[in-house]
Amino acid sequence: MALSRSRADQIDPASLAALGRIEIIARWVVEGFLTGLHKSPKKGFSVEFAEHRAYQPGDDLRYLDWKVVARADKWLIKQFEEETNLRATIVLDVSKSMAWTGDPARLTKLAYAELVAAAVAWLLLRQRDGVGLIRFDDEVRTVIPPRGRSAQWRRIVGALDDPGAGAGSDAKSAILQAAQLVSRPGMVVIISDLLVEEQAMTDAVSVLRAVGHDVTVLHVLDPVERDLGLAANEVELVDTEGPASVHATVSEMREAYRDTVDEAIEEWRGRLAASGASYMPIYTNQPFGVPLRAAFAARQALP
Repeated sequence: MALSRSRADQIDPASLAALGRIEIIARWVVEGFLTGLHKSPKKGFSVEFAEHRAYQPGDDLRYLDWKVVARADKWLIKQFEEETNLRATIVLDVSKSMAWTGDPARLTKLAYAELVAAAVAWLLLRQRDGVGLIRFDDEVRTVIPPRGRSAQWRRIVGALDDPGAGAGSDAKSAILQAAQLVSRPGMVVIISDLLVEEQAMTDAVSVLRAVGHDVTVLHVLDPVERDLGLAANEVELVDTEGPASVHATVSEMREAYRDTVDEAIEEWRGRLAASGASYMPIYTNQPFGVPLRAAFAARQALP
């Protein structure tokens, strides 16, 4: 599939992921996403150049247009669309349940989530925001405090290459760690399949909201987890984070299963809304532009 004919944020995720390394794919996705946005009327220091203005004492010399200075002997500052100074932290679940796919032709939930995390990080860095990363399974595996420097991208990509180790998901500890990383209100994006203890999760999100952070939860699901679209009729269902298993007849349980999953999604939506967080289920067969739009909308809503 030629990227020249399609925006990367709209391409099938498994096909796109086969074309390069995570940092390359994330950049392609963000570039495609940004080309699809309407230009903002706001001006500041961000990714899209808007106009010049006269230099004033105290302005950051990084934004001087040196070509204009050399050519016309005028000290002009580049203004960009929408000045940003946000601190954001991405909290990524790397537990054993995330390393699963219902179809070998699709990405695992973890591979999909890592690319989402990388794309969100690159988008925010392009906005000149500071971005950090926390990875967790049954303990916190990675803590990268938010920074806005160019070296931060390499740190985040390097951390995403590290494997998780634990079977379980201690989301509460990771989320509370995120609350401690930023001394002033910022943005936290949680990416998880939410196979976690519900009350502990919502309590931790409430703590983030109480100290002023905006919280967006991206609930990663494989399509099979919602539709039970299994080819075989007789299956053994296994708990990926524990020893439990059960034999089942798919045709007899599909409708009841779908209803149960829908109820669980609505319960998460209600719980997180009550905690003050935004919530969105995302599926591993959806183009990366879908979760990226959710993160970008949350960013745009902030002052």
